[in-house]
Amino acid sequence: MTARTVVLLRHAKTETPGELPDIERQLTDRGRADAGAAGAWLAAEGLRPDLVFCSPAMRTRQTWHAVAMALADADPAGAAPDVRYDPGLYAGGRTEVIDLLRAVPEDSGTVLVVGHNPTMSDVSLLLRGDDGEYDMAELKTAGIAVHRVPGPWSQTEPGALPLVTVHTARA
Repeated sequence: MTARTVVLLRHAKTETPGELPDIERQLTDRGRADAGAAGAWLAAEGLRPDLVFCSPAMRTRQTWHAVAMALADADPAGAAPDVRYDPGLYAGGRTEVIDLLRAVPEDSGTVLVVGHNPTMSDVSLLLRGDDGEYDMAELKTAGIAVHRVPGPWSQTEPGALPLVTVHTARA
């Protein structure tokens, strides 16, 4: 069986809410740099995604774009992942994320989910259960939680995906 990994990534630092609708908020300069650092870290850890689920919000799309550029810089010959922009990652919660993971094709080894808090932190806590190994209250901007998937994607259940590591990307 292919080793399976899910990587949860909270979008990078955004501008403060203003006149624009929330879904159109953009990354700050620091956010763009941190998102690139997240991609460089993923590349260094060998966590190149086969499949990406991304919220359709501007800040998550910009985060994914910077991550993708860093991954491509690290391995120009690497295959581009299948990217799916899912409205449930913006408007939904942890149930929608779990449902997305359960529907992942079994031949996908690494899945990256780019979303928002509190959902990304909630999903990480839900997936890992009470393992107590990491003291993680919530993912900061450009925060990453890496979980191992011990069985088929279709059997993704709360408490069944151990947390392997957490990282906060900073440029």
